[in-house]
Amino acid sequence: MKSIYKLSLVALAVVGLSACNQEQKTTEAAANVELKTEAQKEAYSVGASIGKYMSGHIKEQEELGMAVDRNLIISGFSNGLNDELKLTEEEMQTVLQGLDEKLNEKRQAQATALAEKALADSSAFLEANKAKEGVVTTESGLQYEVLTPGTGDKPVAEDTVEVHYVGTLTDGTEFDSSVARGEPAKFPLNRVIPGWTEGVQLMPVGAKYKFVIPAELAYGDRDTGTIPANSTLVFEVELLSIEKAAAPTAEAETADHGHAH
Repeated sequence: MKSIYKLSLVALAVVGLSACNQEQKTTEAAANVELKTEAQKEAYSVGASIGKYMSGHIKEQEELGMAVDRNLIISGFSNGLNDELKLTEEEMQTVLQGLDEKLNEKRQAQATALAEKALADSSAFLEANKAKEGVVTTESGLQYEVLTPGTGDKPVAEDTVEVHYVGTLTDGTEFDSSVARGEPAKFPLNRVIPGWTEGVQLMPVGAKYKFVIPAELAYGDRDTGTIPANSTLVFEVELLSIEKAAAPTAEAETADHGHAH
């Protein structure tokens, strides 16, 4: 069953219209709400979940530059509950579809603007960082700086590594951190973004490096939500340990050679 939070505005409105065709008395003022019985909590939760969903939607709409009249939203909700609609369902459906289209256009325009800005910012950041003392740029364009040297083994791509890391955008915005979670991350090195696969192989266990990873070695022109398209990423990574990949058996090696030919 779909969560109400995953419904689009139009779908939510359609569900609301079809579900609210019977008369219901309006609730008491918020100050008089009682939540003692399970039925009271259920009724309240239905209304609150819709309100919470709409709150997030309204905030996004306002951030996209479109004003929202909250009082009219409340009036419309109340009218829908009591089947006293001031527009026909067909009219509302048309209006809501138009609103969805306008929002999608504004979202796309905002995403495009952010991607263009990220591209310009990334280029400038990479050039400036490249010139810093101690920064090494590899053939792929990956930039790294040794913050703390290590003396242990270096991993290969097939190994599983345990690391602590902090990831930020070039403006310093933190988007991920194992340090903040208080638990190291563990993963096969060949299952992550190319900049990580290449960079962590340069590190001995015990070392801490700073990586500046161009978008083409990270998430490219994909917008992940927290990371805009075309973003250069900055990671401080500490390599804690290596779990070596299991050595292939003789049978597997024979099979691999067979496939190679």
